[in-house]
Amino acid sequence: MTSASRVLEFVFFDAGGGHRNAAMALKSVIAEQYPGWRIELINLQEILGPVDMFQRVTGLQSQDFYNAILKRGWTFGSLAMLRTLQRGIRFYTPNFEEVLEKHWHRSRPDLVVSLIPNFNGIMFRALRKVHADIPYVTVMTDLADFPPHFWLEQQDQFIICGTAHAAGQAAGAGYRPDRIFQASGMILKPQFYHTPAEDRRAARIALGMNPDLPAALIMFGGYGSKTAARIVERLSRSELELQTIVLCGHNEKLKESLVGKPLCHAVGFTETVQNYMRLADFFIGKPGPGSISEALHMGLPVVLERNNLTMPQERYNTVWVEEQKLGVVIRDFKQIADAVRNLLDDDMLIQFRENAARLDNHAVYEIPPMLERIMTGAA
Repeated sequence: MTSASRVLEFVFFDAGGGHRNAAMALKSVIAEQYPGWRIELINLQEILGPVDMFQRVTGLQSQDFYNAILKRGWTFGSLAMLRTLQRGIRFYTPNFEEVLEKHWHRSRPDLVVSLIPNFNGIMFRALRKVHADIPYVTVMTDLADFPPHFWLEQQDQFIICGTAHAAGQAAGAGYRPDRIFQASGMILKPQFYHTPAEDRRAARIALGMNPDLPAALIMFGGYGSKTAARIVERLSRSELELQTIVLCGHNEKLKESLVGKPLCHAVGFTETVQNYMRLADFFIGKPGPGSISEALHMGLPVVLERNNLTMPQERYNTVWVEEQKLGVVIRDFKQIADAVRNLLDDDMLIQFRENAARLDNHAVYEIPPMLERIMTGAA
């Protein structure tokens, strides 16, 4: 596909990793669909660093602090932390806008694409003060907004949502119909759409797994969680005929704690999550929009936990899973053995798999043409 020369700025940060992953996935697809476009990846943390008081006081970037919280599972009171963060953002809004205005005085892209929450009001106002005609679009990397001032702001911009619920929220927030685009899901890496050459049974044998035993894939994001080890232990005591694949991410301590566990295959950080998902029968993990969407795209029903430790912006994800009949949501992973026992009932597993197959998520390929329509005024 040929395309006119365009410059697009993708704004992301590294809090949690999903925002960068979405930006990189879109960039790789755009390189094939629209080779004339140039994508500039903008890490907002780096731009705002000089006026980030948290970084000045602690020496840590806000995104590093956030990732440390996720790694340690310190998410109790996360709603209060979110609202405190938002109050801090409002307090430093003039400083942030000034820095962003300077950035856009140096830069004149054809489109600004935000893949992050919390800062869309600030970025939109700063852009408008410098360039009144450059379209601004937010690509939501969550299944839903968590108002106020999370993803949706009352301003004349474009929004791309991955669910009908999020699109309805945008309409309810006052977005004009021509400003709302709905994709078929969350953005996944293109690798999730590639068919492997090796069959599933042979790949299991190659990893030392039992080719005939059901397998749970356990994953708690790119920084892992000690919760994964507790789940493995509870499943091993349950007398279920089951094996586990644990994706530990950057958490080497977690990986080391699982080495040698019977019927457990522990994996460190990997760029080939999709290959391990192909070997599993269902997913256990945190209700993050990225990991849920990856698992469901690979045909894996999900087992999720929802309680006071669940991040507030991820709570709707568990509701969506229940409404769409895509898996099981439990109050506490102490109940994991019973949940898995029920899930492995043949009728339930088959029904969840069929429901997952109907999702047919191709958002990463749908969004670039949406961006083109926005830039050309065809929206």
